[in-house]
Amino acid sequence: MSTKISQLLAGFPVVVESAVQWGEMDAMGHVNNAVYFRYFETARIAYFETTEFFSLMNASGLGPILAHTDCRFRLPLKHPDELRIGARVVAIGDDRLKMEYRVVSVSHGAIAAEGTGRVVSYDYAAAAKAPFPDAVRSAIVAAEGRELEVISR
Repeated sequence: MSTKISQLLAGFPVVVESAVQWGEMDAMGHVNNAVYFRYFETARIAYFETTEFFSLMNASGLGPILAHTDCRFRLPLKHPDELRIGARVVAIGDDRLKMEYRVVSVSHGAIAAEGTGRVVSYDYAAAAKAPFPDAVRSAIVAAEGRELEVISR
């Protein structure tokens, strides 16, 4: 990863690589706005795999569920391009966390989009929110390497 790309993704413990696909472009000749949310999802899933949230989910029935997301589009993307997509957690509460995402275009050496997501710890069997298990909370703090802002109700 180039120095500039690394600088743009500093502070993001999980970064995934992706190529812009021809089929992601729309009639206007750039990546369709809905695709950016797929990029965010790819990074979010990689983050949860890193923190072993999915392993816990298989054992306990608890898992993440997306409650809200948004995106600020900063640069239109086109095929061909390579992307680096970062994900990080910036705040955590008893049963929710706030993530930030950043999509960086390698060909432009610039940020193409930024977004946030609110993710809730969810008990799929009970169909209700549930507190984050201590193991998940600890893995998130370890992945971030810093104390996180606390979300209060």
